[in-house]
Amino acid sequence: MNNKTRSLVWVTCLLICCLLSLLSCGASGRSGILSAQINENGELVITYVDGMEENLGRVVGSDGANGSMNITNEGNGISAAAAKGLRSSVSIVCNFQATVQQGGWRPGYGSTTTQEYSSSGSGVIYQMDKSAGDAFIITNYHVVYDSSSNSSNGISQDISVYLYGSEMSEKAIEATYVGGSLYYDIAVLRIEDSHVLRTSDAYEVDIAESDDVSVGSGAIAIGNAQGYGISASFGIVSVDSEYITMTAADGRTAVSFRVMRVDTAVNSGNSGGGLYNDEGNLIGIVNAKIVDDGVENIGYAIPSNVATSIADNIIDYCYGTNVERVQRALLGITVSVSDSKAIYDSATGMIRIEETVSVYDVTSGSLADDLLETGDILVSASFGDKTTQITRQYDIIDMMLDVRVGDIITFNILRDSQEMTVSITITKDCLTSY
Repeated sequence: MNNKTRSLVWVTCLLICCLLSLLSCGASGRSGILSAQINENGELVITYVDGMEENLGRVVGSDGANGSMNITNEGNGISAAAAKGLRSSVSIVCNFQATVQQGGWRPGYGSTTTQEYSSSGSGVIYQMDKSAGDAFIITNYHVVYDSSSNSSNGISQDISVYLYGSEMSEKAIEATYVGGSLYYDIAVLRIEDSHVLRTSDAYEVDIAESDDVSVGSGAIAIGNAQGYGISASFGIVSVDSEYITMTAADGRTAVSFRVMRVDTAVNSGNSGGGLYNDEGNLIGIVNAKIVDDGVENIGYAIPSNVATSIADNIIDYCYGTNVERVQRALLGITVSVSDSKAIYDSATGMIRIEETVSVYDVTSGSLADDLLETGDILVSASFGDKTTQITRQYDIIDMMLDVRVGDIITFNILRDSQEMTVSITITKDCLTSY
């Protein structure tokens, strides 16, 4: 084998390895590659686990000379996904006023002055009536809240929203606060009768099923990083679901969030912005990152299923009412994980965690009292036309954001290895503000 042939073989092998790495990340629109071979015509042929084949073109000539190859991803590349996400992304500027005492060592002494200041963040267009110029925007609660401000609820009374490509003062869109939650760090804003929105190329976000997101999935963060305007960064999902405890926006309340962890670069100002998959669909709302000399690229996002459930709850209970907080139903049970394992899906090439969720405790006098018992294994839950297989502890917790007064939840459970069903009706008395 001469040097030219040996070099060609090594280049071809390297090319195949790179292609396998690229394609296994979803660049071709498929997952689960079974094999890659060069046929007698010098063409690279990929065989997938579902039996389908894809010819990626000639990489080696039949005479041993270099060939050519044209690889496409059918418009589903990172740039196309980012472009889609940009259309549903907004930057947010909140103006605040705060009274500051000058001189004197206690209130009533010295003088006071009113200071004006602003903060920047990001948001996502959740629902939109473009012809009317109306929209609901999802953002983080801490983007629109400041405990030092003079407003009675700490929420900015002067909120402006800017579409991507229109981040200039004359294109500012006035937004009003609908409601939010300090404990979930989600807020909803309302835009009405906006000429800028009507005449824009803005797009109501497409929502992905965040429960289907796997470790290694692509994650594009789009937001107003450092207040410099909307930008995008790319990484992967590091952990699909975990809980973090941190201090809430009021600076004193300890809160626990269910989040997905990403290595995507996020910075101050990204808060409230969207985290998108490689198809440009929303998988989360960016809300935090770890800032430490010994830590690199650990950011967090509230999963889209949770964020949109909270947003729907806010719209249903707060829009057009005097209510400003999330109303979550409490059944009166504490759940725990009695078993957990990782399951590999050969059809998709993905791996997921599956948990056995059981009742740990039942509160006396609650909705679940005399219906559920300690040790019951929760298999599934249904209300309306929605059925959820309970395979993670958070399934039952998240569901309580979706139910409304009058809904009947039917649980399929295992009690002493016997299958049975239990039905619980949601009442107004079980709602708690968050």
